[in-house]
Amino acid sequence: MAMSKGIPGLQRVDHVGITVPNLEDATRFFIDVLGCEYMYTLGPFQSDENWMQEHLNVHPRAIMKELHFFKLNGVAIFEVFEYSAPEQDGTVPRNSDVGGHHVALYVEDMGAALAHLKLHNIQILGEPTASKGPSEGQHWVYFLSPWGMQFELVTYPNGKAFDHNPEKFVKKVKE
Repeated sequence: MAMSKGIPGLQRVDHVGITVPNLEDATRFFIDVLGCEYMYTLGPFQSDENWMQEHLNVHPRAIMKELHFFKLNGVAIFEVFEYSAPEQDGTVPRNSDVGGHHVALYVEDMGAALAHLKLHNIQILGEPTASKGPSEGQHWVYFLSPWGMQFELVTYPNGKAFDHNPEKFVKKVKE
């Protein structure tokens, strides 16, 4: 049987799950800083068997204390967890670490967005950077959540170079 490319029926990203050290502090960040709408809460949950390890790849005695769902502008959904677990690692990965990640948020006005972050005492990493190559026309800057997770503000109000001339940047990739 020939292998198909891609997951059959895949439509879109449904939500992004994030584990935080303190759900109350994270809730303030998602609502007050990012402007998310609180949706609902689940938890706590724990298992006497190996369900947690088998289904979530966490320590079998992990406790999911509580989780909140947040909606951002009716588009993105964040599922934000607070766990307690034996051998829990509290180190937030950097982009260069295996499993490193960030959440990029598109803004219309970079200056207004940065002023808002500063008003909330959010750590901004450097100044906005102008992209080159296929992303020319884009400006971006990273910032950190109160627990150290990386987020990015991105803007390209007139599109990126790739949007205007994609054939110039397309390279053949191995399929």
